[in-house]
Amino acid sequence: MGNLHFFCTLLKQHFHRYPNARIVVLLLLALLLSASESFAQMDSVAYLTGKFDPSKHTEFSEVPIAMASRSGMFLRKEVLEAFKQMREAAAKDRVNLTVISATRGFDHQKSIWEGKWNGSRKVNGRSLNIAIPDAADRAREILRYTSMPGTSRHHWGTDFDINSLSPAHFASGEGRRAYEWLRDNAARFGFCQPYSPKGLDREHGYEEEAWHWSYFPVSCVLLHQYKKNVTAKDLLGFMGSDAINFEEVMRYVEGVAPSCH
Repeated sequence: MGNLHFFCTLLKQHFHRYPNARIVVLLLLALLLSASESFAQMDSVAYLTGKFDPSKHTEFSEVPIAMASRSGMFLRKEVLEAFKQMREAAAKDRVNLTVISATRGFDHQKSIWEGKWNGSRKVNGRSLNIAIPDAADRAREILRYTSMPGTSRHHWGTDFDINSLSPAHFASGEGRRAYEWLRDNAARFGFCQPYSPKGLDREHGYEEEAWHWSYFPVSCVLLHQYKKNVTAKDLLGFMGSDAINFEEVMRYVEGVAPSCH
């Protein structure tokens, strides 16, 4: 009954934000998902924290190479189908959308995080283990654009990065055109930008990421479940895991745009 109340509230919020029948249908699908067998699997802490293999998961499919920058990337099946439809619509407007990063497991995220933590992966030309010796400050610097292992939305199979990871790419030219198209059209296909510009409606969390898009009929379910089920003891096993407290970590998890709640 709790899930029913949650999604009825969600439906009302998004109906007023997007008075579009397609959005209402997508959110009704999210409600049905909450009662399904696959939702029970998604509800597990292992799923929420990326401790599974998407290539062996029955609800995932590989992103076709024609839509991706490389092979071997996976998304949830319903997410991939919605992306295909959005990509086709964008192409009609001469906008190219290419997936450059999709589902990332805990270990993949750990390698990115620890590389930045120990200085083997430079951040803006700096080895952070030398430039920022204080653990909490170093964690916050990494958290500007990189999630701690176990906290990334990329674990869920609902989120992906498009075209480039450079903010400058989306500031002009083709990158700007692609971003403006997504801003104006992505919601019709069920997608939202979690890390919109910071402001009154998004005070906490990561910096703006014009490249990161999320399939909200599923990711909104998972965010709700993450807040309910994941605890500090689930976020261990990597360098810097204790640099900041769990409450501060959760501000990054929860710090998404209103359209993604």
